[in-house]
Amino acid sequence: MTAMPLAREGPVASGTLPIAEPQHVEAISRSHERCEALGLSRRDRPEHARVARAELAAARERNLRLHLHAAPLMEILLEQIMATQSMVVLTDAQGTVLHSVGHDDFLQRASRVALAPGANWSEASKGTNAIGTALVNEAPTVVHAGEHFIHANGFLTCSAAPILDPRGNLLGVLDVSGEHHSYHLHTLGLVKMSARMIENHWLSDDFRNGLRLHFHGRPEFIGTLMEGIVAVDHDGRLQGANRSALEQLHCSGAALRMQSTLSLFGVAVGAIVDHFRSPIAPPMVLNLPDGRTLHMRAAFSWPAWQALGAPQAQAQAPLDIAPPVAAAGSLYAAAVGLRAPAQGNSGISGLHYLRTGDAQMEAVVAKVRRVLDRDISILVLGETGTGKELLARAIHHDSARSRQPFVAVNCASIPENLIESELFGYEDGAFTGARRKGAPGKIVQAHGGTLFLDEIGDMPLALQARLLRVLQERQVTPLGSTRSLPVDVAVVSATHRDLSAMIAAGTFRQDLYYRLNGLVVKLPALRERSDLMVIVQKILRAETEGRPLALHEEVAALLQAYRWPGNIRQLANVLRTAAVMAGGERTITREHLSDDFLEDAQRALPETAASSRGTLEDLQLATIRRALEEAGGNISVAAKKLGISRNTIYRRLRWGDGEPS
Repeated sequence: MTAMPLAREGPVASGTLPIAEPQHVEAISRSHERCEALGLSRRDRPEHARVARAELAAARERNLRLHLHAAPLMEILLEQIMATQSMVVLTDAQGTVLHSVGHDDFLQRASRVALAPGANWSEASKGTNAIGTALVNEAPTVVHAGEHFIHANGFLTCSAAPILDPRGNLLGVLDVSGEHHSYHLHTLGLVKMSARMIENHWLSDDFRNGLRLHFHGRPEFIGTLMEGIVAVDHDGRLQGANRSALEQLHCSGAALRMQSTLSLFGVAVGAIVDHFRSPIAPPMVLNLPDGRTLHMRAAFSWPAWQALGAPQAQAQAPLDIAPPVAAAGSLYAAAVGLRAPAQGNSGISGLHYLRTGDAQMEAVVAKVRRVLDRDISILVLGETGTGKELLARAIHHDSARSRQPFVAVNCASIPENLIESELFGYEDGAFTGARRKGAPGKIVQAHGGTLFLDEIGDMPLALQARLLRVLQERQVTPLGSTRSLPVDVAVVSATHRDLSAMIAAGTFRQDLYYRLNGLVVKLPALRERSDLMVIVQKILRAETEGRPLALHEEVAALLQAYRWPGNIRQLANVLRTAAVMAGGERTITREHLSDDFLEDAQRALPETAASSRGTLEDLQLATIRRALEEAGGNISVAAKKLGISRNTIYRRLRWGDGEPS
């Protein structure tokens, strides 16, 4: 076997990962052997040839559905890795790059080795690399620095995961490529999670009219990325599954498709349908043949299930059963430690969940309550990460439309050439690669319910006129069709942009703006809210499943002093990491916080605190002084915001002025 070559120079540019497992070393060695057998040379110059523009367009059309599912998650993934010297790449099953997002400087550098749309990154073309090797092995792969077969690619570290359909067929590869000096062990985990989210969306799309079973050994994991999902036909046969299901059931996709709900779970499909016809039905407890226990919920639409010829249930009037909250929809809900309100009004207010003691949020909730079910469009303003989608979901939950769909569209994350088909739908044959029988589009999917247009300020100007026409005429014409479909939707839109300035600049239509802004509410940034510690505790309870986890005083002071440019989403990421790092300990200390956050927080502190590397007393004093400044000197207001007593503030201020505390 050929020995795996080491890096050319430098301790960080090591040809092996910081922790290289034997199976990883074996996979790289085998890949190098394949490259040598193909006649590649390690000193080959990067091949800059790309497919012609027409061929790339055709490849994108063939993979339109993959692109639609992946594009929003690629943006989220890029935000999660928070590194300027990196990019996120999507390829098809042959290794051709379909789409990439990243920092402009690094995208330009990567293009020098043809890591750009239109280039092929199979092993036969580019030697050992994460994309090509993941395609060969159909397994998540990291290729670090000198592990690349071709020396010119050695400045990269790439983490890739294959994307499979519910029957195990390879759809493409999701990859994060970056400067090898910035390699992080967690990157592959984030890529794998994102690939699983794409696969789960694909499965739900494939079987949206069928029965889907969501399960896990622990009931609280249902509705998370760790849940298993299987699709079932009306006879009870299992048709497809996500990876988590196969892992939990200890079987291959082919073996699973030979089973039925009765043979695998010991329960007939009719009994499952009967049980879950009530929207408040508890999870079913299933016993596997090997004695293990699973907890399961079902997701299906009763009218669609009946249309498939499924067995009739024996209960009363049929109800639509809502699936567990999708990962993308519950992103912010998880961030604030709350479950996003499920479809189907349970009698508990969704807006109530947003009331955590902040006066500004109380005012927002009060305004929204007054216009519920009044056919008034709502425009939500706020910085990224402030919870605009959660507010939209809460509005839907508390409205008379709560049993109908809530459909969210992120206008910023969908490529401009795809947003029209995504919004308005298309007919069979509208373009090459279009799904047989067409697709309804998000607006039609929201019929009877709520349409949430997130980042509406990023919608292309050419489509704004068509959206306005749809909202005014209440009908939509899919691409390639001459037939208009009636639509009845409540509209909630959101943006972090200044739409008035965009109107003045001619980049946003004034008439659309007036159609969307029936009521305008602004969500405050986290740094402007008085309920930071309440939100912190909610996040920690969610992350630890209720297990008590306290903050050391120094950590609490750091959190309160920081300005939170990423708002609640950033806070959730910091606390999620800290909770994991704390393990079984009862208190989060400074050592449990990530280095990058500590550096940012340290720089954000006043000089009095930064000069001493942020001793506990300095941090507390700086935090109190900032709170007092923001409260206009009102000690009672500052004490409420910080969650401490007025006497504590007096005591700390005396200490800061040189008096003993």
